[in-house]
Amino acid sequence: MYYVEIDAEYITLQQFLKAAEVISSGGMAKHYLAETPVKVNNAIENRRGRKLYPNDVIEIEGYEPFTIVPQQ
Repeated sequence: MYYVEIDAEYITLQQFLKAAEVISSGGMAKHYLAETPVKVNNAIENRRGRKLYPNDVIEIEGYEPFTIVPQQ
C-alpha cells in the first residue's frame, strides 16, 4: 500500500495521478482515465475532478493500492 499525503481537505483525481507519478502532467489525465480502469473505494471512476479525501483507497492496474492521508 502506498500513501499520498495531502495538505488540503481534498485532492482531485487528476492532481492525485500527477502527485503519485502515475502520469507526468495533468493534461494526460483525461486520456489516461479513458484508457485505464481506476477504482476509488472499489468503484470505477473516470472523472478527473473527482474529489479524494483522507482514507480513500485508489486502485490502478499495475500499481499497489494507494491511500490518501492527511499531511502530518
